[in-house]
Amino acid sequence: MKIALVAQSENSGDEFDGDRQIDIIALGIVTAAILLFIATGSEVGPDVVRSLLGHGPGPDNFILNAFLLNVAIIIFGWSRYRQLCEEIQLRKKAEHQARRLAETDPLTGFLNRRSFNDAVNMMVHDAAASNDRAVTLIMIDLDNFKQVNDFNGHNTGDRLLQECAKRITACLPSQSLVSRIGGDEFAVAVEFDRGRPDRIDGIAASLVEAIAQSATINTISIEVTASIGLARSDSHAKGGTPPDARALLEMADIAMYHSKRQGRNSYFWFEAPMADEMRFRNELEYGIRKGVARGEFVPFYEQQIDLQTGGLTGFEMLARWDSPQFGIVSPDIFIPIAEEIGVIAELSESVITQALEDAKAWDPALTLAVNISPLQLRDPWFAQKLLKILLAANFPPHRLEIEITESCLHQNMAQVRSLITSLKNQGITISLDDFGTGYSSLAQLRSLPFDRIKIDRSFVSSIAENKDSAAIVHAIAMLGKGMDLPITAEGIETGDVLEQLLKYDKIKGQGYLYGRPRPAGELAEWLGRIGLVANSEVAQEMLSVTQGLGMPASQEPGAHKASLG
Repeated sequence: MKIALVAQSENSGDEFDGDRQIDIIALGIVTAAILLFIATGSEVGPDVVRSLLGHGPGPDNFILNAFLLNVAIIIFGWSRYRQLCEEIQLRKKAEHQARRLAETDPLTGFLNRRSFNDAVNMMVHDAAASNDRAVTLIMIDLDNFKQVNDFNGHNTGDRLLQECAKRITACLPSQSLVSRIGGDEFAVAVEFDRGRPDRIDGIAASLVEAIAQSATINTISIEVTASIGLARSDSHAKGGTPPDARALLEMADIAMYHSKRQGRNSYFWFEAPMADEMRFRNELEYGIRKGVARGEFVPFYEQQIDLQTGGLTGFEMLARWDSPQFGIVSPDIFIPIAEEIGVIAELSESVITQALEDAKAWDPALTLAVNISPLQLRDPWFAQKLLKILLAANFPPHRLEIEITESCLHQNMAQVRSLITSLKNQGITISLDDFGTGYSSLAQLRSLPFDRIKIDRSFVSSIAENKDSAAIVHAIAMLGKGMDLPITAEGIETGDVLEQLLKYDKIKGQGYLYGRPRPAGELAEWLGRIGLVANSEVAQEMLSVTQGLGMPASQEPGAHKASLG
């Protein structure tokens, strides 16, 4: 666009110079014609009058023709003058529009990044000249805006951006600078009294509140929130050079991402440690991208036990990142980043493929549970992709259990229902994970064909000393019994917790009481020792693995479940 505008401007200038030369020549001709008109008119006029009155002959033909030619030239000159004035106005209008397109965002009318940076630099320079003024740069990023585009279309997304632009403008002082610097990112520059930074806090809080209000677009109620970061131009050392627009944008951007990591829908001022945090995150992002390609993400396995018999029933696969730089990394760290940078599907499919190959070597009675990322559930082809992996691995579908987190149910019920139905039709078991922590209702639980409910560890781990947790676990267990849905309790770490759970029927459990998650090699060795491998001749009663036969605890850090999703 920029190159095209420059080329057009250069061509227009050449054409204008040529036209101006022609107009100068035409002006000279018209001027001469006017002078001749005056000279010939003084002779032609009286002769014409006398001829009309019959008092004498008409004007000389040569003089008359010269007079008429002068009149024609003058008319032409006037016409060209009018035309030239119109062309000048059109040129000015076109130049104004081109300048506006080059400096502003056409969707919102806000400044674009380049013109915003120039204006901010001037504002910072003016503020630095005084002792009591400074500039705050506010970075605003709409949370989950991509989902609005994906689910409702880009037209709805554009209208939402325009609505947010109006709300942002309404929250700002009149002299503020506003820019749309990216798809769903806005930047604001506000000059303020250095002694009253609380006024900027008030502006930031009002922005968070205004953007979070529901918007009705195309009869659809849409809710988005904003993560906001702020940076001050007077944050430099005394006597130093104030940061320019680019540096302020970078600091505000770091603070904005800190806001996202703290739960979103909030604002934070930039602080120096945030920059170190951002650099570390960038290293993680780079490492995750490379790690997926290098196969550094591997499955670990946590035992699942029948609490009534003490028998081993299977394992839940938990992803780990075996990073050469960071060591064994918990999914609590890498899963959110992998989802953000768009590699979660590839990562998940890689780890699931490894897990299916590992599980083929286990006793056929042992099952494999896999937790799925909410982002994968939005993929309409996920069921087909999973079945393709199963087919390639030649793994029996009835041995696979897919865990769907409860919080996924409110996002797209129709798609989740279709996914569950497709997988169940192939013989795969479906469980509802982290039950009690999300947004599902009993109506959803009844309408979706789940095979199992998993009680979240936050309730199970405190059941022995917390009456509320005990009541919640009891209610879920009774709900499962009434709906004929088996229960799995996560987070069993002590004998007291196990004792509380033994009063319920049809319940499985998992947790560090039975050993920490283990990598495939250690697990295969242990299963071989106790005869729970494929084609083993050991009697089937060896499945009744007691706690004493359970895998010993490893030294892996961390004290809570970390699932693939």
